[in-house]
Amino acid sequence: MLRASEIASYAYCARGWWLTRVLGYPSAHTKKMALGEENHVSHGRRMVSILRLEKLGYLLMAVGGFLGLMGLIWWMATRWTG
Repeated sequence: MLRASEIASYAYCARGWWLTRVLGYPSAHTKKMALGEENHVSHGRRMVSILRLEKLGYLLMAVGGFLGLMGLIWWMATRWTG
């Protein structure tokens, strides 16, 4: 099974892809690749956190809107009956 990164690697250097994928030679850039993978994981965690905060923001806006509507109804009810 090919991954998108392997296709990009092949497009960049077919010989390098062949040496790694077919012959099993290790890449000379393992430290950079590990750092890149670590950066991707970190970015993914930040994105999950951002999406959770976005959902929380929408929930708080809905609660605020509901409370505002309830306050308006209460104000109108006390003004008309008072």
